[in-house]
Amino acid sequence: MLFLLREEGQGLIEYALVLVLIAVVIIVILALVGPQIGNLYSQVAPCIAPPMAQYCL
Repeated sequence: MLFLLREEGQGLIEYALVLVLIAVVIIVILALVGPQIGNLYSQVAPCIAPPMAQYCL
């Protein structure tokens, strides 16, 4: 019975490590690509507003 509890704890730790790894990968991707997405949004956002929309074609 004690052996089964140890395996369940080990499984939970493995899932936690996988989740941490996924979170780190997402953070790194956002850190690398985030500024480019921000620049793109800054270029597109004024084109959505009606007064400036005629200059964005």
